[in-house]
Amino acid sequence: MFNKKLFYIGFIYFFSGLPFGFFYTFIPVFFRSEGIDLKTIGLFSIAGLPWSLRLLFAPFIDRYFYKSFWMGLSLIGISISIFALSFFTPATVGFFIFLFFLTFFSTLFDTASDGFVVEWIPSEILGKANGIRISAYRISLIIFGGGIVAISHYLGFKIIFYILSLITFLSGIFLIFNSFLKVSSKKVSISFTSQFIEPLKEILKRDRVFLLLFFVLTYKIGDALLGAMVYPFWVDRGFNRLEIGLISGTLGSVFTILGSLLGGYLTSLWSIKNSLLILGFFQSFSNLGYTIASLPYLPKETVYFASFFESFSGGLGTAAFLTFLTNLCKREFSSTQYAVFSTLFNLSLTFSRTFSGYGVSYLGYTYFFLITFFISLPPLFLIFWIIKDN
Repeated sequence: MFNKKLFYIGFIYFFSGLPFGFFYTFIPVFFRSEGIDLKTIGLFSIAGLPWSLRLLFAPFIDRYFYKSFWMGLSLIGISISIFALSFFTPATVGFFIFLFFLTFFSTLFDTASDGFVVEWIPSEILGKANGIRISAYRISLIIFGGGIVAISHYLGFKIIFYILSLITFLSGIFLIFNSFLKVSSKKVSISFTSQFIEPLKEILKRDRVFLLLFFVLTYKIGDALLGAMVYPFWVDRGFNRLEIGLISGTLGSVFTILGSLLGGYLTSLWSIKNSLLILGFFQSFSNLGYTIASLPYLPKETVYFASFFESFSGGLGTAAFLTFLTNLCKREFSSTQYAVFSTLFNLSLTFSRTFSGYGVSYLGYTYFFLITFFISLPPLFLIFWIIKDN
């Protein structure tokens, strides 16, 4: 029974990573390969806004139907969205609408799946389940990010849309009609005040709360600004889709996983203050790698190194930051407060990516990448203000 449950957890979180890899890796390469300008590529990042609004959807998913129904319905919605995208010219209004629908249904899927784990997995195997869900999600990012970019080198873009649409549709049907996954959660009537207002009031009562919220908003902003233009840069530098998919998308994701594992280990040894400072500095410093790699007449191998260093360092910083966010949450308000902080964090990623195309268009890659390094530094100084010495 337990092995079967672990299998389904891996299955579910494998599909949780599909829209994110597709949106943040495949779509920028697709756009730039089709000649879409950098401003438009950046602006289309606003279609990822639903990922920042999970807090709005959670109460409905908790109150109505089975979690497996919501997950299955979401996958069918993702399938329809991807299929519809194949019929629109890139970067048109219609394309944006269905890209927005894609991230909307992805948000529903993620919200339902996280709640499903809480309801369905016994505490004695929760550790194993968490390991499997993280691994499955990361593998999915590799396959549906760099993997499909590499495959598109041989199959073309159109067939990729069809393949993803088919597998998500069939998987959605499978989840909806799978009786093994139908778990009836306890329908408890929770007041709006208790569910939303009290956790927010507790946050706002903290010392230097606005500095804290500003730090959450900006800690990863330099990384996000750079990341939005990495794949267009690879295209403009003359790399083919096979190289982009295998080196930046796939191997880069592997280095991110390694960085996350090392960052998690170091964070467990160090104080959270030192972890945010040291690992955050490496996260910022890695932006200089792309700054150097964007200089003319340097060999291709320079871009390879910049990619691996940036991916690895980004994993280091993310591990420290997620630990920090978790520690910010009071136990009695854990879910809601984490949703508040993660919403704030995701909003900064979405909007910074949205305007990154303008930065490259006016400044060029080299100066833009250099500026992202300097933008990433001020949040590190805030750490001295918001975290008391241990």
